[in-house]
Amino acid sequence: MSTEETHGHGSTSASAEVAARVERRWATIAVVIIVMMALLAAFAGIHRATMPQPRVETTDPSRIHLSGEFIESNLGSVLEANGNVTVRAIGQQYSFTPACIVVPVDTPITLRATSADVVHGILVQGTNINTMLVPGYVSEQLMRFARTGDYLMPCQEFCSFGHEGMWGKVKVIDKTEFANRAKGGGRLSCVGQ
Repeated sequence: MSTEETHGHGSTSASAEVAARVERRWATIAVVIIVMMALLAAFAGIHRATMPQPRVETTDPSRIHLSGEFIESNLGSVLEANGNVTVRAIGQQYSFTPACIVVPVDTPITLRATSADVVHGILVQGTNINTMLVPGYVSEQLMRFARTGDYLMPCQEFCSFGHEGMWGKVKVIDKTEFANRAKGGGRLSCVGQ
């Protein structure tokens, strides 16, 4: 009887050793995967942070309201000769100028924006439009809207105590309506509408 007990106990011990070995292998595999993912994330982040943009444009944030591309009369949407639309905007504590941007549907749009004071962010909700506005630099974002409607545009970079009230709007309208509004020249916005 003692032979059977030893034999039975020995096989339980052998099963426990096999199970422990398998668990160690799976734990090792899981740790290796986690370490590899962390290394890939670190590499991608460092590589992205150290690689300069292909074209960097600068501006003097202390003079953007006085001269150059971002003077107040040049802010808003404009229909270019090639049919594309260019939108110029400024982020500043605690508003976007213009606060409401009007653009046509299904048209290539170039958003050119900068910040007058601290880092801000433009995020157009319901789209993949997301860019940072850094003082002294011009951010350029290409976009196109597939349908008309109003899109909220909050500041997505914490910019100080009034950050939660920094909202803008993008109003996407029909191409014909936009072209009719653009005939008069000047910059278009939907502020006050």
